Amino acid sequence: MSLNVDVEELVTKVEEEPTFAPSMPVPNVQEMVRNNPLTVPERYIRSQEELEKINHIPHLSSEVPVIDFALLSCGNKEELLKLDVACKEWGFFQIVNHGVKKELLQKMKDAAAKFFELPIEEKKKYAMELNDIQGYGQAYVVSEEQTLDWSDGLMLVTYPTQYRKLQFWPKTPEGFKEVIEAYTSEVRRVGEEMLSLLSAIIGMQKHVFLGLHKGSLEGLRMNYYPPCNTPEKVLGLSPHSDTSTITLLMQDDDITGLEIRHQGGWVPVTPMSDALVVNVGDTIEIWSNGKYKSVEHRAVTNKNKKRMSYALFLCPKGDVEVEPLDHMIDDQNPKSYQKVRYGDYLRQSMKRKMEGKTHIDVARVKDSDLRNKDE
Repeated sequence: MSLNVDVEELVTKVEEEPTFAPSMPVPNVQEMVRNNPLTVPERYIRSQEELEKINHIPHLSSEVPVIDFALLSCGNKEELLKLDVACKEWGFFQIVNHGVKKELLQKMKDAAAKFFELPIEEKKKYAMELNDIQGYGQAYVVSEEQTLDWSDGLMLVTYPTQYRKLQFWPKTPEGFKEVIEAYTSEVRRVGEEMLSLLSAIIGMQKHVFLGLHKGSLEGLRMNYYPPCNTPEKVLGLSPHSDTSTITLLMQDDDITGLEIRHQGGWVPVTPMSDALVVNVGDTIEIWSNGKYKSVEHRAVTNKNKKRMSYALFLCPKGDVEVEPLDHMIDDQNPKSYQKVRYGDYLRQSMKRKMEGKTHIDVARVKDSDLRNKDE
């Protein structure tokens, strides 16, 4: 271990590292496929009832909006209108011309691919601990009866630096840590600019959302979806919305797996070379009083190909109180969400399995509250 890493690890201990929520250890899917590619264990197979509920016919004719980030940053009115419509009607969009170099995007993909191809013994050195979700494994596993997702992941808190748990940052392949730092730094830059733009289109000064994210929480999750012999019976990732403010996702170029709920069906988000997928998280839905929706999404699997994706979650600090902004509330749009402390909201959601948007119910104003206010 180098002197630089030793010093960084010592500095990391100055502020207590937060924990989030436990996740039960489960088998490694990639290893199962390596050993027996034709078998899908019962615990990964969705019930017929669930499959009927989630396997609506996709809107193949619909396409997630594509926005030119360079034009957006220059204040182009047409692109700002597209952003507003995308957040209201889709909750998802892809951005191009975002300024993150193609070479860096490829380095991130290459380094992560090398990590996931390591022997299982090497990857287990970074396995999640029982009380947290940082490290290698599968998050949101809360019961023995739960149907499991057909995926493995590596989850790291990347910012602020004092929250990093460096024991979970792989030392193999060589230079992986430096690639993660460079990638997350550049994507964070794009994310912070996006927060400024969202602040503006929601009717506030550009600095407001950025101010609520000073020293904010940032997490990177690398998802690995092995091929599955019966992809129609499993899900790579269960339907859910993100608890973040926004999420920025890089996909593999050659295979579609991400799908979003739109108008009662599922729309595939077709990868575009060098684009980033951006989606509205729960906190934007709450701040906007439901004008902008955090949308359910899922990942499907493929019979012949593995797939990877790389999600960077930008979140408020744990002590930030999130509630609808005053100017988003009027007689036609009464307050739909109550005030929540973000750290409490995040931990409560992580203690549940991913199940659509059920976790946001803790923030919704109950009908009884509305009635009492009227009386």
